Amino acid sequence: MAADTIVLTRKIQVFVDCDDKEKRSEYFKQLFEWQDLVFRGANMVITHQYVQENLKDLIYLQEDVKIKLADQAKDPEGILNTSRMNTTYRLLSSYFKGRIPTDILSQINTALIKYFQADRLSYWKGEKSLRNYKKDMPIPFSGKQINLSKDENNRDFKFTLFKIPFRTYLGKDRSDKRVLLQRALVGQIKICSSSLKIVKGKIFLLLALELPKKIQELKDNIIAEASLSIEHPIAVSIGKESFQIGNKEEFTYRRMAIQAARHRLQKAAAFDKGGRGRKRKMKSLEHYNEKEKNYVDTKLHLYSRRLIELCVKAQAGTLLLVNQSNKEEIAKGDEFLLRNWSYYGLIEKIKYKAKMVGINIIIE
Repeated sequence: MAADTIVLTRKIQVFVDCDDKEKRSEYFKQLFEWQDLVFRGANMVITHQYVQENLKDLIYLQEDVKIKLADQAKDPEGILNTSRMNTTYRLLSSYFKGRIPTDILSQINTALIKYFQADRLSYWKGEKSLRNYKKDMPIPFSGKQINLSKDENNRDFKFTLFKIPFRTYLGKDRSDKRVLLQRALVGQIKICSSSLKIVKGKIFLLLALELPKKIQELKDNIIAEASLSIEHPIAVSIGKESFQIGNKEEFTYRRMAIQAARHRLQKAAAFDKGGRGRKRKMKSLEHYNEKEKNYVDTKLHLYSRRLIELCVKAQAGTLLLVNQSNKEEIAKGDEFLLRNWSYYGLIEKIKYKAKMVGINIIIE
């Protein structure tokens, strides 16, 4: 990815575009099988990469045992018969070749090695445990596998992925998904490595798109100072002007109201009618869990967007988050703050939106 571009991911619901019930059932069976193989393969790759990385720490091996992780054909001291990156791909191929497209295997291997390299120092220090992948993890594939086309009504889009036909469902799209898909269709933006995720029988396309950054006239000498707190989600000062984005009543109290409703349902669940056991009793609770998650995510997107809009309007090229490290340490010791104020989520959204317009972030 070039320095003047950014990769966006959009979650788009898709359907298997087939009217034949038997064929559609076969397609779903194939997707669920791939999902299972991806989950198993991901855990195998991360485990083997970890074992290879830590061979030198196996102090109970004989001293003359070679442990250099290199291709023996290129380095006489090496103990591998191929490159280190290719070791886990060959492992996946030996187990799953013929049962899953090789493009998916390649994407699993590439992504998992990238994640492992990012976390390897934390593993070595004992600060992180090895990643564990679950059965519902997405099915990855390269961007070249998607060739978009318009449907008959000229509203949604169609594509074939590994011989399985799909159709998007955008509905009353109020976001930029339809515009981005149209731009990808005509070749204005590039489709990168993406994935399919199956959630409770629904299929979602996690589409990654490489876009050019929005060019904004920003000045590095203009600094916006922002403070994150529970009283006011964001308080920002730019020069002589000060702004407050959101308030405690709007964010925390509403979130606590959702939690209180969930708690009442939890108490009443013991007296609910049975019939289908735990699934029936927990259905309403899961609804409120999702409701709280969506509410928080929406608010954090709104707050972060307004902050970046203020910075762009004032041409601030630098955004300073004041005393953030201290606040996070305080929040760790306060159960209420830890449960009800999403510091990390807000910072991640601010970083993401700032990067899109070229604003530098500094966290104190």
